[in-house]
Amino acid sequence: MNTALLLIEMQNDYFPNGRMPLEKSTEACFKAQEILQTYRAKQLPVVHIQHISTRPDAVHFLPCTKGVEFHSNVQPVKSEPVIKKHYPNSFKDTALLTYLMKHQINHLVIAGMMTHMSIDATVRAAYDLGISCTLLSDACATMNLEFNSLLIPAQTVQHAFLAALQSMYATVLSTKEYLQTFGAKTSIGA
Repeated sequence: MNTALLLIEMQNDYFPNGRMPLEKSTEACFKAQEILQTYRAKQLPVVHIQHISTRPDAVHFLPCTKGVEFHSNVQPVKSEPVIKKHYPNSFKDTALLTYLMKHQINHLVIAGMMTHMSIDATVRAAYDLGISCTLLSDACATMNLEFNSLLIPAQTVQHAFLAALQSMYATVLSTKEYLQTFGAKTSIGA
């Protein structure tokens, strides 16, 4: 199995002082940084997904703003592709699938933002395309939601989406759990 690390929307607007800060985004970013350093040390493939808003009513990820840039802890290096997207699903109208096929990658380790939106959409799309996923539960973050005037706390949103994805679409592990098994894997993947 050939594996790549996929970092989704690790962009400034989701962090404190951004236009749409998520709960525990900083903590999730540190976990993503830990995985990123491990992949770089082993010279394994890393792909960064950058969302750029194109909707007229968009309030975050606006082009040419600091908010659309990657967080300093997980900045791409020259050898790591950055795939730009305009929809929650990282495969929709992007070069992601072409890149994965070209490099014969059939497994993704996923970290990033937002669990209830882009993480969910991307994991489900990957499954539909025959790509297996490991989702790092503590290396992604979300926010409070509201339904019928009922506030749904971010932690509940996070747990509900992780539970739904775990049932069929992905193996859901903490960063620590993943790293404990990482050393036992072959050099071509995790």
